Amino acid sequence: MTKEYDSAGRRAFLAGSAALGTAGLAGCTGLIGGEEEDDENVFNQIGSGRAGRDQPGGTPMADLPELEGELHIYSGRNEFLVGTLINSLEDMYDGFEVVGPRYNDSSDLANQIAEEGSGTDADVFFTVDSAALGEIANEGLSRSLSDDVLEMVPQEFRTDQWVGTSGRIRTVPYNTDAFSESDMPTSIDAYTDFEGDLGWAPSYGSCQSFVTAMRLLEGEEATREWLEGVVDAGISAYNNEMAVCQAVADGEIDAGFTNHYYIQRVLEGSPDAPLETVFTDGDAGATFDIAGATVIENTDVPDLAENFVRHLLSAEVQEYFAVETFEYPLIPEGNPVGELPTIPELDVPDLDPSELSDLQPTLDLMRSVEGINV
Repeated sequence: MTKEYDSAGRRAFLAGSAALGTAGLAGCTGLIGGEEEDDENVFNQIGSGRAGRDQPGGTPMADLPELEGELHIYSGRNEFLVGTLINSLEDMYDGFEVVGPRYNDSSDLANQIAEEGSGTDADVFFTVDSAALGEIANEGLSRSLSDDVLEMVPQEFRTDQWVGTSGRIRTVPYNTDAFSESDMPTSIDAYTDFEGDLGWAPSYGSCQSFVTAMRLLEGEEATREWLEGVVDAGISAYNNEMAVCQAVADGEIDAGFTNHYYIQRVLEGSPDAPLETVFTDGDAGATFDIAGATVIENTDVPDLAENFVRHLLSAEVQEYFAVETFEYPLIPEGNPVGELPTIPELDVPDLDPSELSDLQPTLDLMRSVEGINV
């Protein structure tokens, strides 16, 4: 389990800064889109005392306009995570149908929307990271959202063109058979000299956003030195961050760099795994990033598209993100699952999330370091 956090020992995340940086994935297959829930609307379980949680706070879907019509969604979120959610919304409203959705890597979909231009089928872009959302907005491909939608989350988690729907923080999972908590550095810079075996997923979008955060915070040369340092130390590369966490739990490596929810996912399936996590203090290793959604400028159904975004911020869907994907709900009334610091207790770097969309210099930098394949 992740450890309890003393709020007095953490810098308030929302205090005096519009900055945020780069949460939880799902449980086992039976929890998300698995056979156990194929014929069941997930919202039937929300607020029913599931996992010992109270009725979720926020705006219930009953207070929102009904969803009606056909909606094309381009999803940079994996079907494994949000397929059940989208199916359940379709089941709730007889006149609502999602065409597709089209699932793919978030950056690939952002590029596709840009290439398709006014001819795109996309009505909503629902994706895993603020970088892709920022890219779409910067290209002028997003509509401004209504104030009532934007005001459902704190201003740190939105721009005029897109709104965050859930969050996740970078963290360092470690194997407790190999190291104790006191052994683990709380500065990301110190991991170039870490005594154990490290793992990461450099081709994975979340890892690239983390390196982007480091580049923006510390500069390109310092980031290059860090990248060269972990490569020289023999860091192992994996295809994704779930694989990194599993490798830590299996003792294949001693620690790694991942989003926090992969740790929760491994523990959901193997509660006795020798796996815990530490957070670094206020640097790129503690970047908080957000999944979110935007309405595409040329949509033929702007009202339906925006109403879908409202539903993503409803009490029930925010609770879904907490309980089913182990992410941080972003509405003020939401709480994460597990022994995690609350959003105000997170010690994150001062970084505007829209800046994380500047990925190309990061990719160029990572490709220039021998031993890194992205």
